[in-house]
Amino acid sequence: WSQVVSEAEKIVGYPTSFMSLRCLLSDELSNIAMQVRKLVGTKHPLLDTARGFVYDSRNNLQMRGLVILLISKAAGPSTAELSFQHNMVSGIYSSQRSLAEITELIHTAFLVHRGIVNIGELKSCDGPLKDMQFGNKMAVLSGDFLLANACTSLAQLQNTKVVELISSAIGDLVQGIYYENSKSSEENCLTDDIGISTWKEQVFLSHSALLAKSCQAAMELAKHSAEIQDMAFQYGKHMSMSHKLHLDLQPFVKESSSDTMAFSLNSAPAVLHQEFLGREAWIKQIRELQEAIKAGKGVTSAIDLCRCHGNRALAALERFPPSEARAALANIVYAVTRFP
Repeated sequence: WSQVVSEAEKIVGYPTSFMSLRCLLSDELSNIAMQVRKLVGTKHPLLDTARGFVYDSRNNLQMRGLVILLISKAAGPSTAELSFQHNMVSGIYSSQRSLAEITELIHTAFLVHRGIVNIGELKSCDGPLKDMQFGNKMAVLSGDFLLANACTSLAQLQNTKVVELISSAIGDLVQGIYYENSKSSEENCLTDDIGISTWKEQVFLSHSALLAKSCQAAMELAKHSAEIQDMAFQYGKHMSMSHKLHLDLQPFVKESSSDTMAFSLNSAPAVLHQEFLGREAWIKQIRELQEAIKAGKGVTSAIDLCRCHGNRALAALERFPPSEARAALANIVYAVTRFP
């Protein structure tokens, strides 16, 4: 994955891991970072989120911005925009680079907002109550700050359709995260009885809508046809669905049998396993669940589903002319659909 990303970054002209640097190094966020240090020694999730910005983990590289830049380059200029090619750097319009930054800022803002803890469920080992309350305030304010920056930059693009697309993606994110939070408050999610079609709808809202609509918006900024915009949307949607399935599958496909990674009962393998098994037998298996899911059909079905979304993303790419950027977008799909 890391190799695929680093090769793709060379194609678009600069490392996307520095994409949000202008905002992250601003005086306001420097002040926030100083305040967050007060949480050291507690278990507030905002600390882990902050560490993630400093130390890129394998799967949380700034994939969204990179994909937007790659699909912008793969599509190239439209016939309607040929006279504006002097605004392009490495085959990408400056407005498309701004859009990639905006998308990353929105994603980062929501990551920060997800770090708000339920004060009523805290244990004494989590840290002093006043520190945890302070952490929540910082998560709300810093997430809002990032989101406000993204919205200001979005308005500066001066494209009504793009504003509409990204605004609807923010709405989708809010809806998806609201659903996640309402379920996580239930007893270990055991009462959650969803099928794979409902799972797909929820994952689209919370994980795929932002990238899919941003890819479409990048085509709109270059004045591409509705068909090309739809193909970009389809690539963003299905690639990010594959990426989420890939992450869900990790606790079940790791080669080391001693690996007891935490997994969600609402992850794709668990949902598919429950569908095959039936609800009553599923409840009985809860105690030995990870091994039961590994032995059942849920994992192989989730791998098939991951590859299915990957193939649909690759099919959408066929509408773009062959290029280094298109090959890099295909390699990203291959990276998340390959299993040991």
